[in-house]
Amino acid sequence: MNYGFVKVASAIPSLKVADCTYNIQQIESLIVQAEGKGVEIIAFPELCICGYSCQDLFGQQLLLEKCEESLFKLLDFTRSLQIISIVGMPVMVGGLLMNCAVVVQGGKILGVVPKTFLPNYKEFYEQRWFAPSTATNDTQVHLCAQTVTFGRNLLFHTQKTCFGIEICEDLWAPVPPSSELALKGAEIIFNLSASNELIGKHQYLLSLISQQSARCIAGYVYSSCGFGESTQDVVFAGNALIYENGTLIARSKRFSLEEQMVVSEIDTERLLTERRHNTTFAENTRLNTQFSTVDIQCQTVNPSYDFELTRWINPHPFVPGGKALDERCEEIFSIQTSALAKRIVHTGARSIVLGISGGLDSTLALLVCVKTMDLLQRPRKEVIGITMPGFGTTDRTYQNAMSLMKSLDITIKEISIKEACIRHFLDIGHDINNHDVTYENCQARERTQILMDVANQCNGFVVGTGDLSELALGWCTYNADHMSNYGVNTSIPKTLVKYLVKWVAMTSVDEDSKTTLLDIIETPISPELIPANLDGTIQQKTEDLVGPYELHDFFLYHFLRLGFRPAKILYLAEQAFIKQTYTDTTALGMEVGKYDEETIQKWLKTFCRRFFTQQFKRSCLPDGPKVGSVSLSPRGDWRMPSDASSADWLADLDD
Repeated sequence: MNYGFVKVASAIPSLKVADCTYNIQQIESLIVQAEGKGVEIIAFPELCICGYSCQDLFGQQLLLEKCEESLFKLLDFTRSLQIISIVGMPVMVGGLLMNCAVVVQGGKILGVVPKTFLPNYKEFYEQRWFAPSTATNDTQVHLCAQTVTFGRNLLFHTQKTCFGIEICEDLWAPVPPSSELALKGAEIIFNLSASNELIGKHQYLLSLISQQSARCIAGYVYSSCGFGESTQDVVFAGNALIYENGTLIARSKRFSLEEQMVVSEIDTERLLTERRHNTTFAENTRLNTQFSTVDIQCQTVNPSYDFELTRWINPHPFVPGGKALDERCEEIFSIQTSALAKRIVHTGARSIVLGISGGLDSTLALLVCVKTMDLLQRPRKEVIGITMPGFGTTDRTYQNAMSLMKSLDITIKEISIKEACIRHFLDIGHDINNHDVTYENCQARERTQILMDVANQCNGFVVGTGDLSELALGWCTYNADHMSNYGVNTSIPKTLVKYLVKWVAMTSVDEDSKTTLLDIIETPISPELIPANLDGTIQQKTEDLVGPYELHDFFLYHFLRLGFRPAKILYLAEQAFIKQTYTDTTALGMEVGKYDEETIQKWLKTFCRRFFTQQFKRSCLPDGPKVGSVSLSPRGDWRMPSDASSADWLADLDD
């Protein structure tokens, strides 16, 4: 299975202006290379058969005949090939000459799409030679002894996708043809272009394609003229670009003197999921523009080719790299503090109360509380941090909790839960040596009772510390750490929590707090509800019990954000964590070869099973700020029946 991936290519051949024979040979060479890589659809630059820079030579009958003669050669060349090729050439339509994209497969012309918007300003004079698509009502054209479907509003349907075409300046129009093509079902847009280079233009182009692919919720494959087209006053650098819903997934090298081809896969299944969720997109589909469809019957990929994914799959989809990570942390922290400030002001709370364990989640919540008080210009002493040592509390986490509260200058309370839990065990007749779920949950609920009652005493409210990853797995005790008056971390995945804490440590706290925060980041994640080892170290490590959070966050993103089936998530996880070469992700703590297929599948099954069985906890979550595109709030992003069966999702991994 290809899981909805369509392998596409954007090619920049080595061309000579007005030398159709040479140009078609270069195009054929790249088509063969693409076919060998399993490419299903390949796009070439605008007017590539003759060259975009021909100027008044477009009025020469010989050039037009050579273009059609070269297209004949291409048809013969592709007769035994399954790959779909999109090439550019001038085409006579009645008495008009039009700048067109010609779609070819298996020796046949599938359709011809004319350019709609012809630039006629500054260095561009296209209206001198060409007529726009709106100049004719013809729906067929005779080309290379074939009668072919013709028009700007063509949709090409293959067995795997639907695609449309626009040409260069069409993209720059206020309402590009691709907008209508996408609304009528095109999942991928191909753009044959001849955009010359100017200072600042390239960044604008990237922004334009990114925005259009995002607006259309589509893949966008862009191919623009290269070195061979440069002549007189215009310079072409060659841009082969592949985008998916606003994200750049492949690009060529600019100003290369050689031919280039970039290959990647567009996830049409993801695009369709995004469109289903986006009600604004659905509303726009009511536009009444008439479209013609071209059904491509034959298979669009070489059946002997073993599909291989070449695009990069981010193993940490919630965590951006480089400077973007700092920007992400700053924005999230600002959302958290602003949200908490609003709740404090609205309730008139005189204090806020939270439990401090010395772990990552409570640390982040504490930092948010402190910075919120600074934002409101209120004393930090109105933050009441309570450490509640239990049977599993280690000296490391206890000391970190105390040190951090002292250095941040908040009100500190220490209330041991041991005696209360022992009393409770006696009341319910539970053996204290039986370290089962009752033993653990008793401690968690005792802590929550303390927090709620202290909040009542202080005319305040309890700030929750649990994060998104824990909620997805149900790794919280019902009506204990599961509950609070306001949960500031509920939309933040575990893999991002550590970077938020580190960002605060490196940017906005004193040296003592920084030292403590850095040690907390390195502390194993644990609820500390089971007694420590004999040497005082943590015995109950969360990731040993439910699996690595970096895997679960990967599963969560693709399951919740994109709606992928488990088999596809497994396939992507194997690509992300096993098969691909790591670059900047090693800076995020990625260990090459850390997991094998069996391990990933094991924890994915755990994720699916727990995600379904633990929904009842998410159905009654307290308020908390949404900070990203993935949330489990029952009031917003996720409404799921608590009694839904996971059987089909688990079975999908066994097929």
